[in-house]
Amino acid sequence: MNEAERDPVRALRFRDAGHRVGRFATGVHNTITDVSGVLVGHTTLVDEAEGVRSGVTAIVPTAMREARSLAAGMYLGSGHGRSVGVTQMVERAELATPILLTSTPSRVSDRPDGPVVGEIDDAWPAPVVRRPLTREHVSAALTGAHDGPVELGSVGGGAGACALGFKAGIGSASRRVSLGTRSATVGALVQADMDGELRLLGRSVTPVGLGLASAGPAAADSSCVVVLAVDVPCTARQLSRIAARGVFALRRVGAALGRGNGDYGLAFSTASQVSPADLEQAHLETLFTAAMDCVEEAVIDALLAARTITTPTGRKAHALPRHLIRT
Repeated sequence: MNEAERDPVRALRFRDAGHRVGRFATGVHNTITDVSGVLVGHTTLVDEAEGVRSGVTAIVPTAMREARSLAAGMYLGSGHGRSVGVTQMVERAELATPILLTSTPSRVSDRPDGPVVGEIDDAWPAPVVRRPLTREHVSAALTGAHDGPVELGSVGGGAGACALGFKAGIGSASRRVSLGTRSATVGALVQADMDGELRLLGRSVTPVGLGLASAGPAAADSSCVVVLAVDVPCTARQLSRIAARGVFALRRVGAALGRGNGDYGLAFSTASQVSPADLEQAHLETLFTAAMDCVEEAVIDALLAARTITTPTGRKAHALPRHLIRT
């Protein structure tokens, strides 16, 4: 077992096997925290005896700690899902709170002044009819948020996630791009929980094809939340278009994006909003490409970082076998 497989923060990643997505270089950690002013924290709840496998992931722009809002936009792919605070964000064209990612049984706030909350239905591995997440758990994720490497896989809001027939969870990636005379960083964090058929290195990969049982609900009723951050000034309209590319990128890895799914894209800028109109269309197209590359790689890394689990009823959610990416 190599170092990447022993260390939960440095779980095996797509690039460890010599692969890359797109032409752009990554940031230092290849996670959303490479975007200046973005912190990430997790609280993970696992109790095998109780059948609990849940948690929360907090994305905390440092601007929130300065009581400063950020330009933000949203794209709704498939709307068969739930969220809290998103319509208010869209109405104001700004993000004024941290973003929390959790699950339907653990939804943490219905208050009109509460945080923006995205959620997935993770009842397949842990069909528990109660809310295991408390305010203390949410507080721990918020206060523990940091700007270093992001732990990936079955952690935080991805603890119970299954995607494309395999165990999944949280994935993240970043890209450094050039926009004329200035550079920019694009980062993505994906709560990967969707149905479909995995596309990996130019081929279709299914659990059944590997002799494994498929994980996740049989019906097309999964959800996936994509959060994108950039460090250049953008309008809310431009950020909505970036968020859309984050959802579009899910098709690259085989997501079904069916009518029973809830697929949400959120995007925000950490930059001071000075002359965002000078972002040329060619530069915006570069950000689109970087965002899609980030999301594609983030989903693959979420699958690679996850570990096989056995549910309380004896079902298994298998991790993506590592040998599939070895060169």
